[in-house]
Amino acid sequence: MRPLLFLLAASALFAEFRAAVVKVDITPNSPQWLLGYGARQSTGVHDKIFHRVVLLDDGKSQFALVSSDICLVSPVEYEKVAAALEKRTGIKPVHFWWSFTHTHSAPEVGPPGLAVAFLGDRYTHKVDPTYTNMVEAALLDAVAEARQKLQPAKLGVTWGVSYANINRRARDVEGETFLGLNPDGPVDRRLGLLRIDKVDNTPMVLIANYPIHGTVLGGQNLQISGDAPGVVSEYVEAKTGAPLLFINGAAGDQAPIYSVYPDFKSGHLSQFRVLLGDRILDANRQLQTTVKNLTLAAKATDVVTPRRAGLTFPDELKAYAPDGNVRLPIRFLKLTKDIAIWSAPIELFCEVAMGVREQSKYKNTFYFGYTNGWLGYLLTPKELKLGGYEPRVSPYTSQAAADLTGAVLGQLR
Repeated sequence: MRPLLFLLAASALFAEFRAAVVKVDITPNSPQWLLGYGARQSTGVHDKIFHRVVLLDDGKSQFALVSSDICLVSPVEYEKVAAALEKRTGIKPVHFWWSFTHTHSAPEVGPPGLAVAFLGDRYTHKVDPTYTNMVEAALLDAVAEARQKLQPAKLGVTWGVSYANINRRARDVEGETFLGLNPDGPVDRRLGLLRIDKVDNTPMVLIANYPIHGTVLGGQNLQISGDAPGVVSEYVEAKTGAPLLFINGAAGDQAPIYSVYPDFKSGHLSQFRVLLGDRILDANRQLQTTVKNLTLAAKATDVVTPRRAGLTFPDELKAYAPDGNVRLPIRFLKLTKDIAIWSAPIELFCEVAMGVREQSKYKNTFYFGYTNGWLGYLLTPKELKLGGYEPRVSPYTSQAAADLTGAVLGQLR
């Protein structure tokens, strides 16, 4: 190959990696219906909630990752925003992941989705379209702004540990499993951290991945809050000077060690700055190696698994319930030969994600939960048999965990 052609080929293969981050306030200025417990309206704001948007560009394509201080949304709400984003920016849905921190003290956004099939009594009121419209517009504007702010960047990865969570599938000598605290149950305390630096080695943005329900505050709380993920994000941002995207993991059976308290003081919410925030900072100090050559290899696939007998999906979700099954959309993103991320719109039990991580060929395998919608809890067969809250709001059978694991590992291989 001639030298000039070789240089052109090399530059195409290793195009400059660029990134940008935008943080936008989505705190409502009027009372809103809060999502996560029984129907209730907010009476004020304790701490603000945000969209945090990271845009990645490898010279060939762009990838938008959004972390929002929201409990969850229906897949149809994700589809609506994804279509609007593609029309405005050209970014295809496979390159747009919308993740939710799962705080139970934030407003509803969009229609209730699958939750109405299990918990219909919570949705007798109408969702406020004004707030939903604001959240959608803010997200689209944030991605558009990020596209204008792209700059050369480097990516690093590391892992830490935090003891801020605990299994929540409590046992008793009689009766079925119930929501509580189970120190003997499975728990995933690994903390994954991705950091994007500017070329001068100052941090641009941190992405922390950790499984924990946003339920330090219980249903008695009526103030808007990002709960533990939001408080931790603000704390880390103040310490590092860079935005933090908190991406929840397989938190289906993972509670915060202080759970469902009626107010902020009794719930020790500020203590999570130490329990989780300082652990993120510890991991950040360990992270030294960064790379500036990477490729955004994104892919989408569906896992089709049997649906629980007798369960009818809402009409707007019929596409996710074909022929007695559930169609579960899974996404994948490969960044380097050592870094792969997969995501799903479910509340996954930690043992499933841990099993994938242990068997993956990628040294750094991340699971992003509560991403691109919500299609219920997905449990292990053992926990499904033990009953309790999560099995009651799950559309899956005991086959689902194996179906999901097999499909994900197949793609990662």
